[in-house]
Amino acid sequence: MPRTLASAPIMILNGPNLNLLGQRQPEIYGRDTLADIEALCVKAAAAHGGTVDFRQSNHEGELVDWIQEARLHHAGIVINPAAYSHTSVAVLDALNTCDGLPVVEVHLSNIHRREEFRHHSYVSLRADAVIAGCGAQGYAFAVERVAALAAEGRAAT
Repeated sequence: MPRTLASAPIMILNGPNLNLLGQRQPEIYGRDTLADIEALCVKAAAAHGGTVDFRQSNHEGELVDWIQEARLHHAGIVINPAAYSHTSVAVLDALNTCDGLPVVEVHLSNIHRREEFRHHSYVSLRADAVIAGCGAQGYAFAVERVAALAAEGRAAT
């Protein structure tokens, strides 16, 4: 039976340095804290009868472990891999094990208007959608998209 928002939470993963949101380069990342973004995601998921499992790590291996967990117990993944977007084949490989699970990549800033090395994302190779440059609101858009994909039946069985 497919997992829906009513039966399983959306895993929301945040990569390195996102624990410093609101303090770190607010001219790029905004003034919202990670707690503010979590509250926004909780509200967005609740509008679809769902919940979120919101996590942050500065460690690549921990993100990989959580992705592997999500493939078994969650309705979809929203991921802001931060710097790992541009460097981590391990995160991509983990996401590629999530057959049928909706995955939406989100970035607070528009990575395509930044340094050249930020223009490529390994995660985008697996993501069903990529949202960039919308600030904290991008997370709400990402939750909305996972909810839509799950409702369409694009969920793990």
